[in-house]
Amino acid sequence: MKAAKTLGQFIIEKQTDFPYAKGELSRLLCDLGIAAKNVNREVNKAGLANIIGDAGSVNIQGEGQKKLDIYANEQFLAALQCGGECCILVSEENDDYIYIDSELSKNAKYIVAIDPLDGSSNIDVNVSVGTIFSIFRRKSVNGRATITDVLQKGVDQVAAGYIIYGSSTMLVYTTGKGVNGFTLDPSIGEFCLSHPDMKIPVDGNIYSINEGYYRHFPEGIKKYIKYCQEEDVKTQRPYTLRYTGSMVADLHRSLIKGGIFIYPISAQAPKGKLRLVYECNPMAFIVEQAGGEASNGYSRIMELAVEEMHQRSAIIIGSTNMVLKAEELLQKY
Repeated sequence: MKAAKTLGQFIIEKQTDFPYAKGELSRLLCDLGIAAKNVNREVNKAGLANIIGDAGSVNIQGEGQKKLDIYANEQFLAALQCGGECCILVSEENDDYIYIDSELSKNAKYIVAIDPLDGSSNIDVNVSVGTIFSIFRRKSVNGRATITDVLQKGVDQVAAGYIIYGSSTMLVYTTGKGVNGFTLDPSIGEFCLSHPDMKIPVDGNIYSINEGYYRHFPEGIKKYIKYCQEEDVKTQRPYTLRYTGSMVADLHRSLIKGGIFIYPISAQAPKGKLRLVYECNPMAFIVEQAGGEASNGYSRIMELAVEEMHQRSAIIIGSTNMVLKAEELLQKY
């Protein structure tokens, strides 16, 4: 039987795709993989250890933090501090960006934006959660990196990925040359290539949206939901509704099977709820590289101007034909 290719081996092989990187991006991706293993270990024993439940604090968005939110954030920060390839970390769990001020990082070229534990409210009930990350090259040349280096559009990303902690743990990432997935083999403690060159189907029959907020959605989104529920043999409708409350879990399913994930604006979230920098942009990069689409209903997600670190956005993302239909109805009504 052919030996499985590990994440580290794969990254090194692909290093020649980035002659300017000189190995730094490869090492940075490996550092993120190491932190993911540590988070996976704690997620898998959450019911046995005193690490589930609320931490008693809130983040910048006013959301209650879980103990695992804080643990995951600390693990990724520690990995980036030790690696020396990252000069700034932007995290959902921190009010401001963290400048990594160490001897190793003084010449670091990369910015990392991260949602350390997406869908963490699912931890207590043993439903899949994930990590989302985005990587940029700093634009400034001299001195310390600044907020200007952080506020880059999604099209400027050099890499993005997510880790899903579920029945198996997978790391999926892109560097702009396709999407590849790696499954953690617990027997050897390594992520191994399991899903090479991932492609999202052009059509799907699964839609993911929190219909509990139906009354507060724009009319065009309501029309699309009704479209999904209508019977039509030609388009294999009605579609199936699947929504877990974890963007990583819902989009991972759509990436493999085909489908659409929608988090629109609403009366409660007039600008949208998901964060552009470390949720929407990285997932849009991945899905586009897999052949799908990602927009806020009117514009391409990765072309949106970034004005603040924790900026929010609506998102419609997934199989191309499904996204285009949702956009059509949203813009019509």
